[in-house]
Amino acid sequence: MMHTGSKSRPVVVVAGEINADLIVSGRDVIPEWNREKIVDGFQTVLGSSSAITACALASLGVDVRFVGVAGQDDLGAFCIGELQRMGVNTDGVTVLPDVKTGVTLSFTTPSDRGLLTYPGSIPMLVPEYIPENILREADHLHFGSYFLQDGMRPHWKNLFREARARGTRTSFDAGWDVRKEWDSEGIRSLLEETDLFMPSEDEALHIFAADRIADIREKLGNAAGRVAVKQGSKGASLLAPDGSVVTAAPFRVSPRDTTGAGDCFNAGIIYASLQGLKGEELLRHGNACGALSTLGVGGTGNLPTTDAVGRLLKEQAAV
Repeated sequence: MMHTGSKSRPVVVVAGEINADLIVSGRDVIPEWNREKIVDGFQTVLGSSSAITACALASLGVDVRFVGVAGQDDLGAFCIGELQRMGVNTDGVTVLPDVKTGVTLSFTTPSDRGLLTYPGSIPMLVPEYIPENILREADHLHFGSYFLQDGMRPHWKNLFREARARGTRTSFDAGWDVRKEWDSEGIRSLLEETDLFMPSEDEALHIFAADRIADIREKLGNAAGRVAVKQGSKGASLLAPDGSVVTAAPFRVSPRDTTGAGDCFNAGIIYASLQGLKGEELLRHGNACGALSTLGVGGTGNLPTTDAVGRLLKEQAAV
């Protein structure tokens, strides 16, 4: 059910972590003890799976409201300013004194990346910081980084249940579990109130203790919605509650930086689902947004637009 009325655009509320990414880039970025190296590039950019997805959705023309927690420091001000610059409403962001905003150091090569994260404000979002009036506006509610958001992990299911009772669709992304516990029971329980779950293949295989994507179908429990699995250079797969699996091929691009590609994929899937797309079409939108993201540095260096997605879809159809 889409919340209609005076709104001309769908409203997506993204609840999640706020952090900056400090990106060190080049062909050889691995530090060596007691040695100094010169790298090709360095940038301070907006990080966070949730925030990058929010910016990509805004770039696609969606009305996005962000809910999160930042520290009262320069990095927090930078992150909030970047969200606003990219068209995301930040009225739902809480700034806490005596807290440091989270930061991720990203060591990025053209083919891969390694991350070091100082959590700071990242796990501090709790239900009392999520305004009810913002939730009531939502056509869709999304969050990223299930494993980093410690304060919300026990509360997502209740929040999603209430959202779906209002007719709001729900989605989330797992992210990597730095503790390597994978909380398969908690995720399976949350899937009962989730319309779209969007893990990477690696994350999904760990969460469901499976050797391949086809084996996950039997392990989803009472999942209410679909699972869109990001598979990088292999494309993506969509698992439906009826057991069916749809796949979509990747787009061939020459990536500059893969940071945020999965988060832009999430935005493409959410946007396409709000447009009523399903199956392979849904996945193709996600793949296109993820591919476009890799053409810039940082998660928001080349955000997808509907025009750019349309061109990429047309180009692939012509191949």
